[in-house]
Amino acid sequence: MNSIGDYIRQQREQAKISLRQLAEQAGVSNPYLSQIERGLRKPSAEILQQIAKGLRISAEALYVQAGILEDRPGDSGVRAALLTDPQLTERQKQVLIEIYESFRRESQKPPTAEVVAVVRDRPAPDDVPPAAAASEPSDPADPA
Repeated sequence: MNSIGDYIRQQREQAKISLRQLAEQAGVSNPYLSQIERGLRKPSAEILQQIAKGLRISAEALYVQAGILEDRPGDSGVRAALLTDPQLTERQKQVLIEIYESFRRESQKPPTAEVVAVVRDRPAPDDVPPAAAASEPSDPADPA
């Protein structure tokens, strides 16, 4: 993809919206939107926001694609890849980003002392004698 115009056209076609419909929904003229899609005009952030609203995608996706907004530092390009993937719907992109960010937050937290103590006190699977393992019930709620 070589321009923001290509990306907008791709998103518009994926949404099955005509150029005229998107221009109307975004509040821009049909010729102006056509020029953006063909790479003849560079839209402002405000116009991109209007186009994003018409396409029902996040303005951030268009800002990143247009180079107006840098992708968040330290995310190894995952967010940018998700935001620019034409095969995903906007809803799918947002869900994947939320999952990705929750995993990143989780991996940044140090383990709590309670978790460390439980792991430290638990014998390794190889340390349990076979007779003890056979006599332990498989379900702690069922003493049978």
